[in-house]
Amino acid sequence: MSKNYETVIGLEVHVELATKTKIFCSCSTEFGGKPNTHTCPVCTGMPGSLPVLNKQVVEYAMAVGLATNCSITRYSKFDRKNYFYPDNPQNYQISQLYLPICRNGYVEIETPAGKKQVRIHEIHMEEDAGKLVHDEWEDVSIVDYNRSGVPLIEIVSEPDMRSADEVIAYLETLRQTIQYLGASDCKLNEGSMRADVNLSVREVGSPKFGTRTEMKNLNSFKAIAHAIEGERERQIELLEMGRKVVQETRRWDDNKESSHAMRSKEDAKDYRYFPDPDLPPIHISDAWIEELRESQPELREEKQLRYQSEYDLPAYDAGILTESRHLSMLFEEVTKLCGNPKKAANWFMGEVLRLTKDKGMDVEKVSFTPEHLADLIQMVEKKEVSAQNAKKVFEKVFEEDIDPVSYIEEHGLKIVEDTGLLNDTLQKILEENPGPLEELRGGKEKVFGFFVGKMMRELKGKASPDAVREALVKEVEKRKNQ
Repeated sequence: MSKNYETVIGLEVHVELATKTKIFCSCSTEFGGKPNTHTCPVCTGMPGSLPVLNKQVVEYAMAVGLATNCSITRYSKFDRKNYFYPDNPQNYQISQLYLPICRNGYVEIETPAGKKQVRIHEIHMEEDAGKLVHDEWEDVSIVDYNRSGVPLIEIVSEPDMRSADEVIAYLETLRQTIQYLGASDCKLNEGSMRADVNLSVREVGSPKFGTRTEMKNLNSFKAIAHAIEGERERQIELLEMGRKVVQETRRWDDNKESSHAMRSKEDAKDYRYFPDPDLPPIHISDAWIEELRESQPELREEKQLRYQSEYDLPAYDAGILTESRHLSMLFEEVTKLCGNPKKAANWFMGEVLRLTKDKGMDVEKVSFTPEHLADLIQMVEKKEVSAQNAKKVFEKVFEEDIDPVSYIEEHGLKIVEDTGLLNDTLQKILEENPGPLEELRGGKEKVFGFFVGKMMRELKGKASPDAVREALVKEVEKRKNQ
């Protein structure tokens, strides 16, 4: 008889920080450069080169710590983590073991059972390794050191999560918080946010943790969810067969949706940590912390509440509009200019997000001028352009950032209340459709929409729907009395 098992999950989340230069040298951190061009003697581990700490890295790490309710370590140090691998040119990584910069924090996540706190054990600073590229056709591995020395923070959680859904909620919360701070773009597909999953299972009610494994190579939320479910099933199957789970590091293959063992799981002692002799300790004053605390931007949860109180938006709308800080800033600019938060919200939730999805765009790259959308919203409200034509014009605004006012004038899309044109078009449509006209005269109201649609298409948005309806009602009443 199978037992009931509980999944226990903790995460190690690596985040590349958005500094222009690396953590210990002045090389560029820009993604996508030609291999081995963003390098120097320091980040390639040449003998005699010395690291110099980038102050911005410390400030970004502190900002993330403050936003995740951590305590800031006033006296912090760097340590050398010794291991030998081709992507690690120094044969050690500069990290923090003994005195990490942030400790004992938490983030709140939403679960079906309500809000839950996921504790953060620590956040520490370290340098990234190079990138190994495995060419299966040539049966060789090559290395690109452009990423070597890119600044990282590693956010280590406590084993507080119990499902893939909780893990995704935690990662989403972290990602949005860090993006709002401007500390990282957190793009999983570019490796600027990476998560290693530590997972074990135990019988429900057991106070003891099971033997954990570490899952690596997880570069999407989908892969993370699949890896968690796959590893949970694998461990339960082993236990049901009376076998032991081995403590090891496993590599997830997203194509095969399975994992394989890489190596036995190391402990800290295996890396022979010792304080880095080339880097002085970091002294963090209370004044420095307060300065950073005061400069923290409005985070998502605060912004959501403000949108509900200041703009009178529903909680759902506020949640959608604040998923991206970039889009929320655009929304606020448009709202300020047009003076109608609800209409602006509808345009963003409808057209902006629709076009972003249709074109497969990253929301962070949406870049139209706020005045242009504000002008379009006001023209619709003043009935100077039809909603249908306004949406078509906005596609041009979205793609090319055109001036909608000029575009509407130039292309004859402005509504002109030309009574003569309206009546002539109405007579033409009625004469062409004698059958539906008789039905309408006989009281069949459904046919009314048929004629309105015909009129709008014929006029190509040059008359308002209200004007079309009014003219049609008058004409039908007139013909009834004849």
